[in-house]
Amino acid sequence: MLCFLQYRPWVGMTLLRGIGSALVLGCILSACATRTVAPYDPPAEQYALPPQSGGAFAAIESALHEAGDADESGFQLLDRNEDGLRWRLALIDSASYSIDAQYYLWYGDAAGRILLKRLRDAADRGVRVRLLIDDLNTLLSDASTIGDRDKVVAWVDSHPNLELRLFNPWSNRNIAARVSEGAKKFEQLNQRMHNKALIVDNRAVILGGRNVGDEYMGLSSEFNFHDIDVLGVGPVARQTSVIFDQYWNSNWVMPVSALRMEISADELAAGAEALKSSLTADPSLENFPLEPQSWSDALEALPASLHLGTSRVESDLPGADGIEQVMLEELRSLMRAAQSELSIVNAYIIPTDTGIAILNDLTSQEVEVSILTNSLASHDVPAVNSHYKRWRKPILESGASLYELRHDAKIQASVSDTPPTRAKFIGLHSKAMVIDREYVYIGSMNFDPRSALYNTEMGAFIRSNGLGEELAQLIERDTQPLNSWQVKLDGNGKLSWSNSEETVSSQPARNWWQRVQDILFQAVPKEYY
Repeated sequence: MLCFLQYRPWVGMTLLRGIGSALVLGCILSACATRTVAPYDPPAEQYALPPQSGGAFAAIESALHEAGDADESGFQLLDRNEDGLRWRLALIDSASYSIDAQYYLWYGDAAGRILLKRLRDAADRGVRVRLLIDDLNTLLSDASTIGDRDKVVAWVDSHPNLELRLFNPWSNRNIAARVSEGAKKFEQLNQRMHNKALIVDNRAVILGGRNVGDEYMGLSSEFNFHDIDVLGVGPVARQTSVIFDQYWNSNWVMPVSALRMEISADELAAGAEALKSSLTADPSLENFPLEPQSWSDALEALPASLHLGTSRVESDLPGADGIEQVMLEELRSLMRAAQSELSIVNAYIIPTDTGIAILNDLTSQEVEVSILTNSLASHDVPAVNSHYKRWRKPILESGASLYELRHDAKIQASVSDTPPTRAKFIGLHSKAMVIDREYVYIGSMNFDPRSALYNTEMGAFIRSNGLGEELAQLIERDTQPLNSWQVKLDGNGKLSWSNSEETVSSQPARNWWQRVQDILFQAVPKEYY
């Protein structure tokens, strides 16, 4: 399948999951007619609302300014998946004026539905909501009573205070026709928006690696990711808004109104009822309020838990002639600046010769380098491992320490799974770095050709001793033998994997099929993953 080659393999599988499956299968089985996007006039440019004097986050930012400088923001790591979801709900419920959300994936599962409902609840009370998602997968809610995929997004967009736009949209609007379009426009459609950001009142923001979906919030019974975001209050939110606006107003983005889908009053009501009913019936959400809440206690306690620091938010940027890819060099520059210690955690690593050269330069200057990535056993994308594995020896020969997450890591219960959910295994999705326990990167970019050449990526570059120390300690926790395999190279060039129970001489895997995939996917170019 085209999407399997272009994107992460689990994306192709999850297109058919959950309540959206009836819509997709119905379209395929009924051989519905191809619908294409007709020419439309682009909307007028629109920008983030300036921060207002009222609202919960104005008070928090004011408290931070009393403690630090005006150019500093307050930061908190969101290490636990439960916190990733809970703080997104808290920000949305506490919004007074505006919400801008930008995501690669927004699934129609429990996490996607509850966050969508809360966005609509915010819009109901007059908050301006702008939602920008990649058009790869637009199954947003329980719309089985509404119709096909475009009916779903049109239903979301129908709220007068909520506007939905799609990045790099497909011209053909049904799945069967997309295969043909993908073959004809491969280079264009291979360019996807991998950014993740939630901005509230232009004062608070969550940035990092989490998409909107169950496995990113700890609600999947199959597997859950270990991921990381950063919650920021202050100038970092405005820095993110500048990037959001550049995407929102770019010619890569289509307003859903251009689909010209009519939504009747009955469909509006049915969709809202179906969304609420599906959430009420979902046991994975039993510990989350389904209706908007007051988060005053958590917000009052927040300033004391924030690390002060300066920041800049960077992103690959859409232009009239293509995407300006800047993130890879930004990350390489940060790595080269290390004086004593560099710790990297990244889900998908294919370093290339340039990356190995940077590691060699750093270790030759006695910089201690530590890298944590996925093992084959913890991988959700064995195809990436097929190309990563040849770099294990060069990484170790550079003098860096290399760790691979265990699929049965001890931290799964406390960090990855959100009660009452218990998944079969844990996988790594984090993308973060800390340099000299002072300079921090948290964002969306993997260290692989797909992120460097085709995805748009973004992230926060933060200078904060407190945040740097906390991130360094989290990475040290994750590389402990209860959580990771340490990969070593002996004098004969043989690799070994050691954890708290055993040492093995072949890469750990969950099953034989992973090992078969690991061989087969070597034949597919690494740039496709």
